[in-house]
Amino acid sequence: MNVINQLLSPLRRISIPRPSASVLLFMASLIAVAVANSAWSEYYEALLAYPIEVKILGFELFAHHGETMTLAQFVNDGLMAIFFFVVGLEIKQEMTVGELSTVKKSMLPVIAAMGGMIVPVLFFSLVCPPGPAMRGAAIPMATDIAFALALLGALGKHVPSSYRVFLMALAVADDIGGIIIIAIFYSSHVAWVPLLLAFGLLFVVSFIGRLGMRNPFFYYVAFFVVWLLFLQSGVHTTIAGVLIALCVPISTKIRIEDLRAHMRREFNRLNPTDYREAKGALVLSSDQMHVTEALRRALGRSISPVQTIEHMIAPFVSYFILPVFAFVNAGVSFEGISSDGLMGLPLAIFCGLFLGKAIGISLFTWSAIKLRLCSWPSQMSLITLVPLAKFGGIGFTVSLFIASLSYGVGHEDLLNQAKLGIFAGTIISALSGYLWLGIALKRTGIYASQDKAPQILDK
Repeated sequence: MNVINQLLSPLRRISIPRPSASVLLFMASLIAVAVANSAWSEYYEALLAYPIEVKILGFELFAHHGETMTLAQFVNDGLMAIFFFVVGLEIKQEMTVGELSTVKKSMLPVIAAMGGMIVPVLFFSLVCPPGPAMRGAAIPMATDIAFALALLGALGKHVPSSYRVFLMALAVADDIGGIIIIAIFYSSHVAWVPLLLAFGLLFVVSFIGRLGMRNPFFYYVAFFVVWLLFLQSGVHTTIAGVLIALCVPISTKIRIEDLRAHMRREFNRLNPTDYREAKGALVLSSDQMHVTEALRRALGRSISPVQTIEHMIAPFVSYFILPVFAFVNAGVSFEGISSDGLMGLPLAIFCGLFLGKAIGISLFTWSAIKLRLCSWPSQMSLITLVPLAKFGGIGFTVSLFIASLSYGVGHEDLLNQAKLGIFAGTIISALSGYLWLGIALKRTGIYASQDKAPQILDK
């Protein structure tokens, strides 16, 4: 048994989703940067331009505006739609039973998110030179919740849970704003027939969901068809992922009180002696098999399709899609970068993430509380709010995604500069937020009753 535990221990560590997935994402980014600045850079660029051609009965599935998708386009328009599908599932949970489910709960994180979107755009607009670079004004609006929560968790398990709830709700509201921006400003040449067909299918899926459809495969097929229609419509495909997620039902067929009573009755039916076991083998009686099957069905009915689907595909997104996305999009090249070049677009994005996010979130949150629209979350004050707001400047994944949408073919130099600004803003925001919040927590006495504070505070 000890040998088995030793073998399974690494797998258990991998099953911790956020921190491990964030490390993998960071490693993929470092590899992309290293390859883009090595002798293999030509092979890297060739890989990104490799055509992804799949035909079924003469119909090309992955055609983008009539042309075969490259690997980079497939990742950004295809795989990232799955990422936003998971984001949509999280949004639905928060809007139904979470921190955005009522006006009272949602007001503070929504106001904070508004500040975290408006002020960064203002900083970007003030610093960015006029011209094509201005198209990326939405880049510093984004917050990478996976990295932010992982870094918050690194401060220790005794960080107040209200901080994590506030940051998560803020990021969800931030995601909603980002999705609206993508839908409005990063869609072009709308073809109305496939778009109307997509919305018709969304209505049908929502109706069938309300009738009780719980099979995840049904929603996967619906997602793929809606994605194809959005691909042909000109509206960005990530919107399809969010919309189909909102059609997945979150209701369950059994209440938790009924489940508890049902499981107690079924357990009482189990005969503790009516089985055969030897050498690790177990054979149940027919009655015991019926009881265990009834328990399995009852447990299945207690989990909503939203949670079931998210549980199934979230690891695939965290451990495959996001690292692949990072490898494809994080390959910034330092060749030809000058000090003058850093003063333009990179500085604008850096200011938006590092200054705009922290100031916008803090200012809007503090103003809402001073105006008595909201109250302080538990154990939070201005001294801890400001460093916590700095975690909002961790843009990375979604910032890179918006950068790829902003600077397409013909603006590769701007895309490269944008990546530099995103990296700088994300890294400095993360480090300053981590150090500052740790010191603030110690000074406010939140760590006073704990046996051990984060090691970095003791140095």
